[in-house]
Amino acid sequence: MIDVRIGLHISSFSWPDGARRLGPVLADIASAADDAGFDRISVMDHVWQIHVNGPPEMEMLEAYTALGFLAAHTSRAQLLTLVTGVVYREPGLLAKAVTSLDVLSGGRAMLGVGAAWNEEESRGLGLPFPPTAERFERLEEALRICRQMFDGDETAFAGAHYRLDRLLNSPLPLRRPPILIGGGGEKKTLLLVAKYADACNLMNDDALPHKLDVLKRHCDAVGRDYDEVEKTVLYRFTDDLAETERAARRLAGLGVTVMHGPVRDSWQKTADFQRTVEAVAGL
Repeated sequence: MIDVRIGLHISSFSWPDGARRLGPVLADIASAADDAGFDRISVMDHVWQIHVNGPPEMEMLEAYTALGFLAAHTSRAQLLTLVTGVVYREPGLLAKAVTSLDVLSGGRAMLGVGAAWNEEESRGLGLPFPPTAERFERLEEALRICRQMFDGDETAFAGAHYRLDRLLNSPLPLRRPPILIGGGGEKKTLLLVAKYADACNLMNDDALPHKLDVLKRHCDAVGRDYDEVEKTVLYRFTDDLAETERAARRLAGLGVTVMHGPVRDSWQKTADFQRTVEAVAGL
């Protein structure tokens, strides 16, 4: 067996039965992936659909509400956003949401987070969207706050953008939720991975070996063991399982341990879909 785990990313909720059946269909998808052995299940942290998937008017669920629903319909898979826009929630509330998910799911929450990028939806619904440099400053402060709250350290935090008088977090998570940072920016994002994260999420493209090399250099610079960082990539699964296996072998050779992405026609809770997810998970 190839030493690469599989994650399911649910990035679209525009299914033929519409909103009336959205909940039951989502439950079917999640339970099928959970039963098949998928390591994790994620949703996007967007309030409008993103253009790569379709027009903004397509159905989109709020991420942490959806993850709470998924927790009730799964028992094994880890649950996360891929990834939370840091400016969409104050970091104390974000840490509390992830902690609540962890407790209610039996210790299966992860914090997927990034600097945010979708200005259109932010302006549309009145969400904060400061300039890029400030978003990255806020991301670093939020990472420090979340780590502190996950560890039960109530010490006050005073940063350039956030001030928290008491970082009380009760109950504490059942395990310290792993932190995954999404994005491949070489100067800021991958440096933050090296300093604060348990995992990164990168694109599966020709630049991947270079991005991993940059991450390794950042880890060396901050005194972090590069092998401690879980490397995950986005991968769009198809019915061509031979191609998926070839990709898994190539990625494993680069040190990637998780292939994470959507499965085509995942809304079809059919025997064909069940066989597909079982075959992919069993590679």
